[in-house]
Amino acid sequence: MFGDLFEEDYSSVSNNQCGKGKNLKTKTLEPPAPREFTNLSGIRNQGGTCYLNSLLQTLHFTPEFREALFSLGPEELGSLEDKDKPDAKVRIIPLQLQRLFAQLLLLDQEAASTTDLTDSFGWTSNEEMRQHDVQELNRILFSALETSLVGTSGHDLINRLYHGTVVNQIVCTECKNVSEKQEDFLDLTVAVKNVSSLEDALWNMYVEEEVFDYDNLYHCGTCDRLVKAAKGEQNKPDVNLEALPNEEETDDPLMILKSILLQEKNSIISVDQLGQKLVKKAGISWNKKYRKQHGPLRKFLQLHSQIFLFNSDESTVSLLKNGSLQAESNFQRNDQQTFQTLTSEHPGLKGNSTCPHWFDINDSKVQPIEEKDITQQFQGKESAYMLFYRKSQLQRPPEARGNPRYRVPCHLLKEMDAANTELQMKRTECDSAKNNFELHLHLGPHYRFCNGALHPGTTQAESMWDLTFDKRKTLGDLRQSVFQLLQFWEGDMVLSVAKCVPAGLHIYHTLDGDELTLCEAEIADGEDIFVWNGVEVGGVQIQTGVDCEPLLIHVLQVDTRAEGEMQGQLVETPHVFPANAEMGTVFTTLAMPVCIIRVNLAEPAEEGCWTAIPQEDLKKTFREHGLRNGSSILLQHSRNADDSLLSRQGKWIADVENSSWLQVKNFCQSESEENQVKIAATANTVVFDIRIKAIKELKLMKELAENTCLRPIDRNGKLLCPVPDSATLREAEVRMESELALCLGNAPTSSQLFLFFALGTDIQPGIEMEVIVEETLSVRDCLKIMLKKSGLSGDVWHLRKMDWCYEAGEPLCEQDATLKELRICSGDTLLIMEGKLPPLGFLKVPVWWYQPWNPSGHWESPCQPSCATSQGSSWSAAASQGASGPPVPAEVCLVYLGDVEISEDATLAELKWQAMALPFAPELAFRSPAFLRAWTVESKRPSRLLRTDRQQLREYKLGRRAEICLEALQKEESLGPQDMLLRTQLRVPGERTYAQAMDLVWEAARGWTAGSLRQRVADFYSLPVEKIEIAKYFPEKFEWLPISSWNQQIAKRKKKKKQESLQGAPYYLKDGDIIGIKNLLVDDDEDFGTLRDDLGKERQKELVLGKKKSRQALRAHSSDLFSSAGTPAQPRAPEASLSIHVGSFK
Repeated sequence: MFGDLFEEDYSSVSNNQCGKGKNLKTKTLEPPAPREFTNLSGIRNQGGTCYLNSLLQTLHFTPEFREALFSLGPEELGSLEDKDKPDAKVRIIPLQLQRLFAQLLLLDQEAASTTDLTDSFGWTSNEEMRQHDVQELNRILFSALETSLVGTSGHDLINRLYHGTVVNQIVCTECKNVSEKQEDFLDLTVAVKNVSSLEDALWNMYVEEEVFDYDNLYHCGTCDRLVKAAKGEQNKPDVNLEALPNEEETDDPLMILKSILLQEKNSIISVDQLGQKLVKKAGISWNKKYRKQHGPLRKFLQLHSQIFLFNSDESTVSLLKNGSLQAESNFQRNDQQTFQTLTSEHPGLKGNSTCPHWFDINDSKVQPIEEKDITQQFQGKESAYMLFYRKSQLQRPPEARGNPRYRVPCHLLKEMDAANTELQMKRTECDSAKNNFELHLHLGPHYRFCNGALHPGTTQAESMWDLTFDKRKTLGDLRQSVFQLLQFWEGDMVLSVAKCVPAGLHIYHTLDGDELTLCEAEIADGEDIFVWNGVEVGGVQIQTGVDCEPLLIHVLQVDTRAEGEMQGQLVETPHVFPANAEMGTVFTTLAMPVCIIRVNLAEPAEEGCWTAIPQEDLKKTFREHGLRNGSSILLQHSRNADDSLLSRQGKWIADVENSSWLQVKNFCQSESEENQVKIAATANTVVFDIRIKAIKELKLMKELAENTCLRPIDRNGKLLCPVPDSATLREAEVRMESELALCLGNAPTSSQLFLFFALGTDIQPGIEMEVIVEETLSVRDCLKIMLKKSGLSGDVWHLRKMDWCYEAGEPLCEQDATLKELRICSGDTLLIMEGKLPPLGFLKVPVWWYQPWNPSGHWESPCQPSCATSQGSSWSAAASQGASGPPVPAEVCLVYLGDVEISEDATLAELKWQAMALPFAPELAFRSPAFLRAWTVESKRPSRLLRTDRQQLREYKLGRRAEICLEALQKEESLGPQDMLLRTQLRVPGERTYAQAMDLVWEAARGWTAGSLRQRVADFYSLPVEKIEIAKYFPEKFEWLPISSWNQQIAKRKKKKKQESLQGAPYYLKDGDIIGIKNLLVDDDEDFGTLRDDLGKERQKELVLGKKKSRQALRAHSSDLFSSAGTPAQPRAPEASLSIHVGSFK
């Protein structure tokens, strides 16, 4: 049947090895599952190889066969790495069997693969998908092994373990002559039909005599005639018919208790019954045999909590599902457990204490099975097909007990250990991939509230950070991770769930309950998390929740300001309103008198019904009226209530649904009698037909039919993107009674883009230029075309896409990416900006030289005059943080050194080295990067301290607009994550000035408390802690805030620890802050201020007063203009931040 399936085929055998990346025939994205609670490994079925799996498991659970095979080393069998060498003799089948047995013993996977083994058999997919006879497979496999092991010490392995001899005897009844014939066997075949037991079957086949008489006489050679004779077997095969265990009884109480629990239903039993079962199984009680060494039974179970599990009242105990048979070191298993897949029950099994448990191995699955289930399975017509027995006299050495690594060759041990390590890493990676969420952190300080929602005030890299987080962790863990990530954060931190809506970003609810996991808090993958103080953003108090969700509403009204035929046309403007606002707020927002409001809830609006809102329903909210994002409302003055705009049924007829004309203007600059013409059309009219008809009615040359296009005109008179000739008006989203321009040039094809572009960010009407490019064009080539059309040259330019707020967005950094890949669409506006972008993955970082200043008005070290003069770039500026209104400059000495272009993968130390190589850096006498301290620069002041030189710049989240300043050190420093760097200055007694600043490192491992800081300052200056006072300096306000521990008892509703933290309100202590110190032994003045502080406050007052006068003058000038015009000024509408006009959203 099998032919040459087991012939050694050196050309087709796979050389893949466990742990070296085997290419399975059925690839899976996930690593193989670990072993289940039995801690035994199954074998995967290749399609029809269950018979092979059962035989291999049987051989594997025969320790004499397994260890005899393991005893053959590479010096005898060769190595799979050498199989392709022409002169190498590699015995592949034994090697693959060794590897498979090692995997079954040691590899932590639910099931092993036999693909390499069957490849060594020379099998094809046909053999792997067919069922075969397991007895014939056993014979051919043994034959193949014998052939493979010729010339090795294992040449007699099969005969030594499985060989037997049957002697057939025929005895003459007359002369008693015995005729013998000896036959060898590896297995015995017995007939089981109509036989009650295996003993009877063996007796019938090999023991019971057969008598030759009557017509079946035997010819005796001695008597030389036909005589009566008896045929039988003198020597019976050496088979013990008792069910035998694989190993001898173990004295390990852990294994005995586990085997008892495995035989129980659901592996659970009461503690008292467990003790009784132990007496029955071991023949002695726990207290007599194990208590002296292991303590009481209950305590022993508690100490092995990784295996045993108590219920709530500790009355019952069970096995943990994932750890019942797994020891703590490596992947151990109970090697004494009896294995049998197919067996016929024998009375000898009952009460056999030497058999810990039976297992049913069904391909990949291994499960414990009770003896009664085995009996039930084979009590009917079904019978076991093949049985393996071991001699009861075989004993295992003590070192083999519970030791699956016993006799396994060293090279296989190393290979399995490496494979387990790799599997663990893959499972960790897979577990991370399954359980990790991508969260988008939107940083409140980088956002502003405008147009009714939140919008980034800076680049996307600075305003939104991506965070990968395990969804099984709690909100408290998330909060701690975010706090550690945002080292620059000051004040309270609140995490809220936000979503992007058409109007912008909106906050829905705050994440409360630090003990909840992310899944329990219903946080989804890709969730937007807004990080803020929970109250305001940019000085504007923010309303949160679904009730006040901003809705983008399209407001249509009649344009009464236009002249001629344009008068009476409908204009559409988008506005943003909170969902819980009353409908009547539309009038105050638009500063117009009360009129009729009609709503259209259908999409698109021109196909739906317009319903008038009664006067009494104006107090209902937008959501109560069913309005949502994209809904339209029509404002109609009372005097036009009965005109043709609406029919009696409320259908939009003349101006929306049944409009039947378009106005086409001549923009071809050709002589024509007509400048504009009305063209009859419907929503399904093709644009090409309208264009040809317009050319005819405008009496233009027929040649223009080949070189013109139609372009919509917005309400500001701007020409929009051309519409394709093949589209209908509905497909091109052209509204009826709108204006189209007939222009020279062809419309873009389906593979082309029509783009607007301009130079710089100050975009004025009429200065935008246009270009048609292929969507597969790269950003670099597109920039060249735009530069050529603009009359510019050079390589110091880059492109940015204008966002919906008409501001310059993120730069298009991927120069080789196509416009289509970057999702550039027709009608988008690109801005040509000056400045060469660094390559992808690189940063262009301006570097400054920073010299700390003290509040007395003195620099700690003089600025280098040659550097400052030659560069012409020296700042003396202030940070705006914490100041109300525009800040008053507080001096900071920053001298520009130059720009450094560096990879994001570079370390901070490498950035310092490059900064030291800048042209003017040598004048500052830098010693080495270790003597430089790096800060980020924000608002022209040092902001965030960059601590670790070995950390990559990418990990600092610098962004493309980051700037760095360097500060010289007198000695090297190494700041830990819990260290804070403060600049301390001791007040000069009797004078309103301070001594030179000294750097103090505060290790706040015990908490950011005022008491801890006071003690650290006192130790630093060798002063009694009760004889000092300290205060933080706010340079933007020219104020000192004393730091004391009196506020620890305030607001008892909050936790004391949070209230004590100096990182929170009102101090917001961070790296680089200035701390003033007064020695009360010699200075009893209560004031911390200096003369410079007084001058600074006076300047602030003057600035505030000047701005107030400017506003009053501007208001008076506006009133004079209205009076001189003789037109009564309309009352100013209440200020509503949600009603800002944000332009068209097409």
